[in-house]
Amino acid sequence: MKNIIIKHSLALLVVLGLASCNDDFLERYPLDEVSNETFWNTENDLRVYNNSLYDLARNDDAVPIMMGHYQNFESHWGGIWYLDEFTDNIAPRHSRHTRYQQVRAGKHTVTSGSQWFGYKGWNFVRAINVGLENYGTADVSQEVKDKYAAEARLFRGWFYADKVSKFGDAPWVDRELNVDSEELYASRTPREEVMANVLDDLNFASQNLPDDWGDGGGPGRLNRWAALLVKSRICLFEGTWRKYHGGTNPDMWLQEAASAAKELMDNGPYELYQTGDPENDYNAIHQITDDLTGVPEVMYWRRYELGIYTNHVQSYHRGYNGGATKSMVEDYLCTDGLPITLSPLYEGDATIEDVFQNRDPRLRQTILHPDDVLKYGYGNFDTRPYPRLRGMDGGQTIETGYHIIKVFDPNTSYATYNTSNTPAITLRYGEALLNYAEAMAELGTISQEDLDISINLLRDRVGMPHMDINNIPVDPRYTSDGVSPLIVEIRRERRVELFMEGLRYDDLRRWKQGKKLETPDYGIRWDAAAQTRYEGANVLSSMVDGVPYVDIYQGTDFADPVFDENKHYLWPIPTSTISQNPNVQQNPGW
Repeated sequence: MKNIIIKHSLALLVVLGLASCNDDFLERYPLDEVSNETFWNTENDLRVYNNSLYDLARNDDAVPIMMGHYQNFESHWGGIWYLDEFTDNIAPRHSRHTRYQQVRAGKHTVTSGSQWFGYKGWNFVRAINVGLENYGTADVSQEVKDKYAAEARLFRGWFYADKVSKFGDAPWVDRELNVDSEELYASRTPREEVMANVLDDLNFASQNLPDDWGDGGGPGRLNRWAALLVKSRICLFEGTWRKYHGGTNPDMWLQEAASAAKELMDNGPYELYQTGDPENDYNAIHQITDDLTGVPEVMYWRRYELGIYTNHVQSYHRGYNGGATKSMVEDYLCTDGLPITLSPLYEGDATIEDVFQNRDPRLRQTILHPDDVLKYGYGNFDTRPYPRLRGMDGGQTIETGYHIIKVFDPNTSYATYNTSNTPAITLRYGEALLNYAEAMAELGTISQEDLDISINLLRDRVGMPHMDINNIPVDPRYTSDGVSPLIVEIRRERRVELFMEGLRYDDLRRWKQGKKLETPDYGIRWDAAAQTRYEGANVLSSMVDGVPYVDIYQGTDFADPVFDENKHYLWPIPTSTISQNPNVQQNPGW
């Protein structure tokens, strides 16, 4: 996003209702006001107006689509890195992250006002619709008008897809409303009607946005390739939702997802970042601390700059997230391409060092190995032994024992409050490869060639064996999921590759796999040897298959997670919304 900050109020500066009089003098427009008659004329007017949409979209709470790191104090909870805390990937216990713990444990309730990332942000839709009603008056070519309309429609489709994913039906509005507009008191529009409109918006965006805005790969404007990735993500969500939850024509959505991803893969200018160093390349782009311009895998990112727009996400990330879970760590394959349940190479978890032996290199590039403390500068280049659990004396302690270093940077982590310029990656090319493979597998048409141009490229980067369509392992932990072993492995690859990039919660819900959230969160093994090694740790444990592990939430309100299939796939509508408009009905079960 450009560093020039456009005030939110710009979207509302069009002045309507000027006196309708034929007197030439009275029809002169005020020189100190922006009006419809004086503003919508040049391409620069359209560009400046759309800048205000990017500014509105920086509010990740109200408009949770281009997720970055929230500014100011909200850095401690608002942002893309934390969304996995809704899931079985990360286990926070800090009181400032209670909302994540509530949703993950199925203990959230109907709120009076809007919850985090909730049923709000409708001023964003209004601002978009104001623009769409006025771009056509500009004295520019139709192509220019269309590219700014495409930008706005990408925002609108993306925003509505998020609302549908969380709440189901949503109030579709495609015009500027007034205080007496009947839509203000209408029922929510049915999900499938909203999503048909969303697809229209995404198609228009992916056909009319320019390939390149001339921003040199910086975090400027969303281009056509970004629109294709967003389209593939949204269509994959909708196609799998309809396949597993019920709905019309899921295959159409899956084909749209596959086609959008394939067009990006075939014709886009992006590629996986790699230097031939499988022990570091996966993590490398997540370690860049300021400027991601020109990184070939990064399709869109948010820039932060001292004195203009900053965060302190690193300061809170290292402790507030609680660490990765046992479930997450155990999903990394062994170096022979087999899951830990089947591979003879798996060394077990008697010590944390054993956990990393003969495993997918992405594990050690995501979770801190005790030998890598100085490599990553963890704990401000701490010389104490790691991991360190809650209650231990000194250093950086966490809940699970699995410290996350995928995005860790010591320089900004220990910087002065709210002066960090840690960038946030919103869209990266690796997701397109995963979207394509999954959509093709769900359609039942995937081939070895499809795997070779998608998932196997991700595996090549880290030196892992290829996925062989004729030799897919059957992991006994997932045979009850109700899908083929191939889809299990594609889903596993997605979990590993996109860890802490904000997609796991949506994935579990669209796959109708919410029951996975009923399994308690555990950390490292907690036998007598571990208790001696981690002297002073204040943790509790439970037995899992006869072996003790750190039990993160034992003794808390979130110790026994639940997932009600009849209600938890959607979030509740706030009571304040229903009281203002009784035609908005509450979601089932709430």
